[in-house]
Amino acid sequence: MRNNKNNTTRELRLGINIDHVATIRNARGGLHPDPLRAAHLAIAAGADGVTAHLREDRRHISDSDIARLKRELTRPLNLEMAATDEMLAIAVKHVPNACCLVPERRQERTTEGGLDVAGGGRRLKRVVSALKDAGIRVSLFIEPDPATIEASVALGADIVELHTGRYCDLALEGRPKSIAEEVKRLAQAAKFADAAGLEVHAGHGLTYNTVAAVAAMPQIVELNIGHFLIGEAIFGGLGQAVSHMGKLMREARAASDEALAESAFKPSKASPAAPKRSRV
Repeated sequence: MRNNKNNTTRELRLGINIDHVATIRNARGGLHPDPLRAAHLAIAAGADGVTAHLREDRRHISDSDIARLKRELTRPLNLEMAATDEMLAIAVKHVPNACCLVPERRQERTTEGGLDVAGGGRRLKRVVSALKDAGIRVSLFIEPDPATIEASVALGADIVELHTGRYCDLALEGRPKSIAEEVKRLAQAAKFADAAGLEVHAGHGLTYNTVAAVAAMPQIVELNIGHFLIGEAIFGGLGQAVSHMGKLMREARAASDEALAESAFKPSKASPAAPKRSRV
């Protein structure tokens, strides 16, 4: 049970994005390697859920992949999708556990930033409402920005997934001051979103070297990681990669819990007010 008013330990889940298993398959055609098989291996190694992004151009995951994943998975399916009528129809047909709405451009190699929630207007509101009416949890992939979080609450989202791409890029560049600032921004956004009643996820670009700082944020309950783990699977197998990532996440969360327990005996400064969801 979520509790925004104390330091109760929360489970930290690992979602595995299997898009790039399909990328390798599609490079040559045929059926191998099979994304569904990868999903089963990831779950056997400790993954709590599976993420797949059905793009407009079908560059990796296909419609048949989504149908098979929904039919055969033993863990929740998170469907990443653009907020279009085509994708809405597919989501309502298959009813995944959750849909994460993401920005999408044909010319991009991967998702390059967070969703423009405030600028989405009635179109985005319509898609969110239709997904919720179908019994699908709605997540918005956003930048760690308070105004965007407020807009997500107003839109009726259940979840926000904080974009960690900038943090991971800074880590690759080796810029300690900028890294610290971005980690602080992510942590503040996580607190703000949690206080507003949103479930908080995070992801994009996370690796063994960068996951700990994000996993340590107690408000975050799920990390979605894909490209890095599929790459690591080449060297040591997917099961080993998923298992090791889960271990690093648990260690970071345990250390965070210890720090929270210690801080409970010290006075703390009041946090800035966050928007409250209307309970209707």
